[in-house]
Amino acid sequence: MTKLITIATNTLIETLRQPIYAIIIGCAILLFILSPSLTMYTLDDDNKLLREVGLSTLFLTSLFVAIFSAAGAVAEEIENKTISTVLSKPVSRPTYVLAKFLGVSWAVAIAHFICSVALLFAIRHGVMETARDTHDWTVITAGLAVVGGALIMGTFFSYVFGWKFSSSVVVLTALFATIGLLFLTFVDRHWKFNPAENHFNRFDIYAAILLFLAAIVITALAIAFSSRFNIIVTLAACVGIFLLGLVSDYVFGNYAETYLWARVARYVIPNLQVFWISDAIYEGSPVPARYIGTAATYAVCYTGAILAVAVSLFQKRQVG
Repeated sequence: MTKLITIATNTLIETLRQPIYAIIIGCAILLFILSPSLTMYTLDDDNKLLREVGLSTLFLTSLFVAIFSAAGAVAEEIENKTISTVLSKPVSRPTYVLAKFLGVSWAVAIAHFICSVALLFAIRHGVMETARDTHDWTVITAGLAVVGGALIMGTFFSYVFGWKFSSSVVVLTALFATIGLLFLTFVDRHWKFNPAENHFNRFDIYAAILLFLAAIVITALAIAFSSRFNIIVTLAACVGIFLLGLVSDYVFGNYAETYLWARVARYVIPNLQVFWISDAIYEGSPVPARYIGTAATYAVCYTGAILAVAVSLFQKRQVG
């Protein structure tokens, strides 16, 4: 257990220090900031489109964070031969794979949390659908405080203590985002203590949780592919499975009763449509908490199976 925690912690730290990790999060936050302005030109309810665009951004962000983090944690160590130093010590290969998965999962969780808070901020602000609508300055102030405070403190720690700037900003953003979210939970748009009018919806929280479960599944797949292939193949394979998983019911479900290949693919390819509930936005149907438990069970079972395959693929991999 000590070796598992040590490797997982080191993987988390190394992942946070990757420049691409902070760049993906920064681009996602920028899209969340622009989303209220980009979704105001529909003929229907603009806020429904804002939710769908925000959830799509959150989904893609978690996808790319998982792929690049897993590739950097496993594939690059194999290519650089640094993995030999770890495996030359009394560390079993299953422990190594599981530790890498846990470390990358923690990094994905941090990125997903930051982006989920940014999504809630954007939804709380909403779309200015008419000329008489005004900006929610509590949201704008809280967002500026989170981003500005993280950049200022990250610069300070980098200059004074020599900390890595990108990783420091990411961790500080997660910390300040938590404070900002708590602030907006109790303060309304008129700067008054009014938790009943915070405009945070349980649906949005459930949707973010489901997308995090999908990100964990993608992380397991990325770890499995990274144990045998380089980052290019891992990226192509994960994106392909991601796209197939979103249309699994339509592509494989309609032919499962007729063709064996469709029946096999329906069970092998993860059904990511389980975690995507944008249809409920337009239908206005609630998402019960029991559904979250069912989706979590599916994610845990599939992730466990993929990790077992990853360990099997990595057992005979030549790394010396």
